[in-house]
Amino acid sequence: MSRITHVDGTPASQRNRLRRIIAEILRRLSAKKTIDAETKDMVSFIAIALRLIDDLNEKSCAAWEKRDYFLKADQFRREWAWVSATAERIEDLVVTEEWSLLPTELAGLSARFSDVKVNQMTKPASLWQGAHQKLISGKNGRR
Repeated sequence: MSRITHVDGTPASQRNRLRRIIAEILRRLSAKKTIDAETKDMVSFIAIALRLIDDLNEKSCAAWEKRDYFLKADQFRREWAWVSATAERIEDLVVTEEWSLLPTELAGLSARFSDVKVNQMTKPASLWQGAHQKLISGKNGRR
């Protein structure tokens, strides 16, 4: 049997990469005073990234269950159960344009990402550009 090679990295490394991007976006959003097109793109990207994290978590759990690590998979699912619910709330917030609820939601989300250190902004704005349209049109696979 040959080794499995992940081109984009393991689910854990992909999850950590997405967490770093979300943490950086949250930091940029904290400096914004108004809801403009870039803010909508950033918030939409967060919702999409949280969905991706949820999918990656499920891949990890499926791999553990294949090896009969059911307790580990269940514990992991409990630890990360907030991801799906938060993605759903943010997605609903974007679709219904309830921007007045955004600060409360982002404050709760910031607490989840407080362990991620952002010393320098390294992600380009092109990363989240168009995310709002993608989320609204349903091309993220959820709507």
